[in-house]
Amino acid sequence: MERIAIISDIHGNIPALDAVLDDIKQKKIQRIFCLGDLVGKGPDSYEVIQKIRQSCEKVMKGNWDDFITKETEFESLKWHQHQLTVDQNLYLDSLPFSFDFYMSGKLIRLFHASPHSVYTRVQPWDSIETRLGMFTNTEYTGISTCQPDVVGYGDVHHAFIQHIDGKTLFNTGSVGNPLDLTQASYTIVEGEYESKREAGFNITFVRVPYNIERAIQLAKDAEMPDLEPYIQELTTAKYRGLKN
Repeated sequence: MERIAIISDIHGNIPALDAVLDDIKQKKIQRIFCLGDLVGKGPDSYEVIQKIRQSCEKVMKGNWDDFITKETEFESLKWHQHQLTVDQNLYLDSLPFSFDFYMSGKLIRLFHASPHSVYTRVQPWDSIETRLGMFTNTEYTGISTCQPDVVGYGDVHHAFIQHIDGKTLFNTGSVGNPLDLTQASYTIVEGEYESKREAGFNITFVRVPYNIERAIQLAKDAEMPDLEPYIQELTTAKYRGLKN
């Protein structure tokens, strides 16, 4: 049996990432997969990319990782773009869309948001048809492959697991910008890695407290734009687009 840590949506939050990596190390988990959105929202995208490249065996592309490398008219996004090097932009551009692997006889597929696009958002309360669509093979995941038994994704910053028509859908939650609890979130999958033989399989959700005040101070010190909405999200776990 092997354990794999799956992380997502760090969003430039170094204190949160450090806390999660420390927790993974304490659990003696050697293999880490990342489902994207390394950058943006928080002030330390440069440092996050460097640590993810050193720590993670597999990294998928998120929507922020995609659009941060493109031209924009938004000054706040330009600020985040200026934190990155040319090499880091090339790295983000090179990230794959999805990753398939077998574990204990189950085909597991990981991606950032959906099999249709890094921008197609699927919430845990969406229709059954929409959620079953997460198991569809597309041009991005590979049409000729088998359909997955288990799908894991990020993007919505809410950790959950659902069993639908014999399939399992789970979301890792967010390391650096959780919108369900004010603690960093990640997932552990456990089983026989790269094995098509049926065996024990488990999915565990982990919440890790981190120094939110330090994360906020780093953003203030960097004179990061959109500071107040960022503080709201970190301290309340409420999306900035929601009204009280």
